[in-house]
Amino acid sequence: MKKISRRSFIKTTAAAAAVTIVTPLLPRGFYGLARVDTTGYFENEFGITDSLCQKVLAEALSRGGDFADLFFEHTISNRIMLEDGKVNKAYSNVALGAGIRTVKGDQVGYGFTQELTENSMLKAASTASTIASAEAKKPAGKFELLKMKNYYPLKTLLTSVPLKSKLPMIQSANDKCFALSPLIVKVNAGFYDQQKRILVVTSDGTKAEDLQPRNYLYATVVAEKNGRRERGGWNLGGRMDFSFYTQAVAEEIAKTAVDKALVLFDAVQPPAGEMPVVLGPGVTGVLLHEAIGHGMEADFNRKKISTYSTMLGKKVAESFVTIVDDGTIPKLLGSINVDDEGILGQKTVLVDKGILSSYMYDKISARHYKVKSSGNGRRQSYQHFVQPRMRNTYMLAGSVTPEDVIKSVKKGIYVQDVSNGQVKIGEGDFAFYVSQGRIIENGKLTAPIKDVNIMGNGPKMLRNMTMLANNLEMFRGGSGACGKGGQAVPCGFGQPTCLVKSMTVGGVKK
Repeated sequence: MKKISRRSFIKTTAAAAAVTIVTPLLPRGFYGLARVDTTGYFENEFGITDSLCQKVLAEALSRGGDFADLFFEHTISNRIMLEDGKVNKAYSNVALGAGIRTVKGDQVGYGFTQELTENSMLKAASTASTIASAEAKKPAGKFELLKMKNYYPLKTLLTSVPLKSKLPMIQSANDKCFALSPLIVKVNAGFYDQQKRILVVTSDGTKAEDLQPRNYLYATVVAEKNGRRERGGWNLGGRMDFSFYTQAVAEEIAKTAVDKALVLFDAVQPPAGEMPVVLGPGVTGVLLHEAIGHGMEADFNRKKISTYSTMLGKKVAESFVTIVDDGTIPKLLGSINVDDEGILGQKTVLVDKGILSSYMYDKISARHYKVKSSGNGRRQSYQHFVQPRMRNTYMLAGSVTPEDVIKSVKKGIYVQDVSNGQVKIGEGDFAFYVSQGRIIENGKLTAPIKDVNIMGNGPKMLRNMTMLANNLEMFRGGSGACGKGGQAVPCGFGQPTCLVKSMTVGGVKK
C-alpha cells in the first residue's frame, strides 16, 4: 500500500469516519478502516517495520537503561446523541501517534510524537533516553510476535457501520423511555463506539498487535410529578460486536433508566449513623474497585503509600472472601488480550480465601518485587506512560442466597447503585453517594432511599464483610473509566450481594 503522511491519514480517516454518519458501509481496505484483523496493520498502513523499531529502540537505549519499548496507537471514535428523538450531536475523533519509553530502575524517560516518521520517532526516543547516563545497550535483533487469545472478536468494525444502522436502536431506546411512563418529560439517548489499534514493541524482543473495541448504548431520562423532577439513566456495552445491540438491549436500557427515575418519587432519607449495609450485586462492585482495588496496585505498595504495602501473605478478610482481577472475561470493558507493555491478558487472584496473595504488577513493579508482571501495565494513550491498573475486578460468590443476607439485617440499608465517590488511596478512606437503594427493616426491603452518603475505610470494609451471596454479577456497562495519575482507562467490576456489618450512613438524625 502507498504510504501517506500522518496529516493526510488523519484527514482521510476523519473524513471516512464522518462518512459513516451519512453513507453505507465503506469498502474493505479503505485505509484499513474495514479490517478486523490486526497482524501487520501498522506496517502496512504506516511503514512501521522491524528494522525501524530496532533503530528507534537503539536510540532510546543509547545512554543505557534497563529496557525500552515503543507503543503505537491509532484510535477512531464516533458518538451520536439524540435529545427527545432528534439528533443534536454527531462527531468523530481520530488519534494517531507513538510513545517511546526508557526505564532505569523505577524511573521513566518518556517521549511521544504524533508524526510516525523516522525522524520524529528518533527525536522522541532521544528525549526518553535522557533518563539514563551509562553505556548504550542494544535492543533485541529480532522481534517475536506474541500469540494471543481474542477475548473480544469482531465480525465487523463499528466505525464501518453507517448511521442508518445505528440510529434505529438509539431511536428505539428513546421511544421506549417515553412510552413507559407519561411522567417522562425528557430523554437523551446515544451511542458511542471506538476502535483502538495498538502495537507494542519491546527491547527484549516482544511484539504484540491488538484491536480493542469499546462501545455502549445509553439513555438518561427526566421524570416530572407534581412539579418535582427526578433523573435516571443506564447503559449497556463493553467490547462488543455490533450484533450485540438488539431491540431487547434497547428496551432493557430504557426500562432500567425509567425505573431508576420513577422510584425516586417515593424515596426517603434513612436514619443516620453506624449500621449494617448490604451491597447489591454488580454495579456496587465500584466500591470494591475504588476503596480496595487501587490499594492493591503494585506502585502504591512499592512506594509505601498503600495500607497493603506490608500485608502480602497476611489475612485481610474472612476466609470466604476471594478477590480477582481478570483481563480474560469475554467482551467485558476491562478485558485485554495484551496489556500496554506486551504482556498477555491474564487472571490474577489478589485475595485468596482472605489472604492477600498478589498485587497488580506492571514491569517496573514486577522487577522491584522480583516476580513476573501480572499484565496490569496500562495507559490512556500513546501520550501517557504505563501504570499498574485494574482490568475487571470482582469478588467471588459465596454460598448463601441474597434473601438470606437481607434477612440477617434487623435495621440497615440496601445499596443498589452508587456514584460520585471519593477515595484516599493510601488510607483507603472513602465516601460514596447512594443513588439507588432501600431501607432494611426486620430483614425486609422497605422504602426506597435517596440523597444518602455512605462512608468508611476500604480495608476495614473488607474485614467487616460477614456474608457473601451466591449471585455474582459483573457490571455490563461500557461508559465508565477509572482515573489515576491524570489518566483514564476502561475497567470492569462486579461482586455478589454482600453484608458489611457496620458502615457510616449519612442520612437524617432521629
